[in-house]
Amino acid sequence: MIRRNRIAIAVAGGMAAVLALVVWTSNATGLQGRTVAQTEQVGAAAQGDYGDVQEPLAPPTSEEAAPVEQPAADAPEGQAAPAPSGPQVTLVGKSVPKMGEVVQDGDGRTLYRFDKDTPDPAKSNCEGQCAVTWPPVLSDGKPQLQGVDPALVSTVKRADGTEQVTLDGWPLYTYAKDEAPGQWKGQGVGSTWFVVRPDGKRNVECLPPGVTPPAA
Repeated sequence: MIRRNRIAIAVAGGMAAVLALVVWTSNATGLQGRTVAQTEQVGAAAQGDYGDVQEPLAPPTSEEAAPVEQPAADAPEGQAAPAPSGPQVTLVGKSVPKMGEVVQDGDGRTLYRFDKDTPDPAKSNCEGQCAVTWPPVLSDGKPQLQGVDPALVSTVKRADGTEQVTLDGWPLYTYAKDEAPGQWKGQGVGSTWFVVRPDGKRNVECLPPGVTPPAA
């Protein structure tokens, strides 16, 4: 009788142990699953913090996609803009049919001198409307010369401050009514305007009717 009771107690104890083992195993498995899941979440968060895992970027809006205009760079303070270059004249001494020795500019326009000017000292007396009809030959630099003696070429300051080219002291001009290179429609106008020669003297060839050659 006593032996049977001991066997029953042993069997019951064994079953309790087995049951406890099963319960512990189930709990351990669930805990492990939660631990793994938590570990994965923590790992993902850590990766996100360091930029390894990034959420997909939404497409930029039209305002975000538009390039940002950068302001234009200002010129360095105190730096002056380059000054525009002034006119530079070419004087060409040559011989042409009918007129003989003349002086032209680089564009082939015939040049004139005005008897009411003075050569010594050089002075222009053609101002206002006169300078519109007879534009003065201006230069901000040394004229380029072809067939003209450099010793005869200089400049004189006009009333407006511009520099007019002179030849043997005589200020030089073009004529507004000369419509094409090589023309000399200003020859003898008013008996005071004459084509100029390379030596600075009047050219009195091919004078219009009624114009008397002036004294030398």
